[in-house]
Amino acid sequence: MLTDKRILLIIGGGIAAFKSLELIRRLRERGAWVTPVLTRAGAEFVTPLSVSSLAGEKAYADLFDLTDEAEMGHIQLSRSADLIVVAPATADLMAKMAHGLANDLASTLLLATDTPVLVAPAMNVRMWEHPATRRNVSTLRGDGISFVGPNEGEMACGEYGPGRMSEPLEIVAAIEMALAEGPLTGRRVLVTSGPTHEPIDPVRYIANRSSGAQGTAIARALAVMGADVVFVTGPAEADRPEGAHIVEVETAAEMMAAVQSVMPVDAAVFAAAVADWRVASASDSKIKKNNGKIPTLDFAENPDILASVSQMGTGRPDLVVGFAAETDDVIANATAKRTRKQCDWIIANDVSPETGIMGGTENAVTLISDEGAETWPRMGKDEVAHQLASRIADALDA
Repeated sequence: MLTDKRILLIIGGGIAAFKSLELIRRLRERGAWVTPVLTRAGAEFVTPLSVSSLAGEKAYADLFDLTDEAEMGHIQLSRSADLIVVAPATADLMAKMAHGLANDLASTLLLATDTPVLVAPAMNVRMWEHPATRRNVSTLRGDGISFVGPNEGEMACGEYGPGRMSEPLEIVAAIEMALAEGPLTGRRVLVTSGPTHEPIDPVRYIANRSSGAQGTAIARALAVMGADVVFVTGPAEADRPEGAHIVEVETAAEMMAAVQSVMPVDAAVFAAAVADWRVASASDSKIKKNNGKIPTLDFAENPDILASVSQMGTGRPDLVVGFAAETDDVIANATAKRTRKQCDWIIANDVSPETGIMGGTENAVTLISDEGAETWPRMGKDEVAHQLASRIADALDA
């Protein structure tokens, strides 16, 4: 798939730069040509000699090298590749990209290019979670930059959390997807995600415990496979998926309206944890304590989005996938839900507190369809998403 593809690899400054050597080797194994570019900080972690030896090409570093400018100007270098990969992408380098700075070869190449760009962030967890970095990531995604990772794990500094650069084979897979015409090219897919917030009064609401991480991962995996993804999300903690059209909602009624407005689609994946009930008459003012009296709340049932779409006549998606988060009798309850809702598949998972799945980084699911129940091993939510996206592609192609 990567035979004779040209990759411009920009290596930023961080301990994760050592992974770039393995990345080059893996890309060359697959027949890709790799042109390495080292930032000044990157050269502190890996040497130009080691990089160029593995790539089989000169490692570029200096914007003001007149010989290189005569033989291969930075404009030509930035546009001669099929894909530009930044790995590791440090907080500093991403900040330069987001704000259009160009004070060295790497940042100048990234500003001068019209080639697609894929970045693999790597930094301390506090740097990744800092509001400035979050703003820069949002800007870059809005500019069409693709991301792979970061992963969660132990850092070289001893801290734990998101910020580890993706492993070389994960980056290779992302590169292959970025350069391939994916199996879902030309398909339009709806994904719902996150919780809904149903107001009690202006400061209180009813919600489910959902981070939105699995929905984001599914939308990202579908987009990587070429799908035109519409992502309808409640107020979730998780990042929004790059490459998708984002529709933000708050309540179940708003989500229902958003879903109806984006039809028709080829497939719909309902991963959102929609609140089953809402307060029938939410107060316009904050409800005050009243001498120890407990306020009475009258509830109304929210619209059933999954059932409504599953039972559509004309315009029904070819494939409708629901989720069933259960705490007991998982398979039996999820199978009954599929029958009741009339969807094609149900993705069932056990969200009992002891599983650590709700709000965690892993999932353990069972796919329930006409063919029965297929239990998948516990794996990361990104892996679940890629496996599900592959199954969706196969089903739509059948």
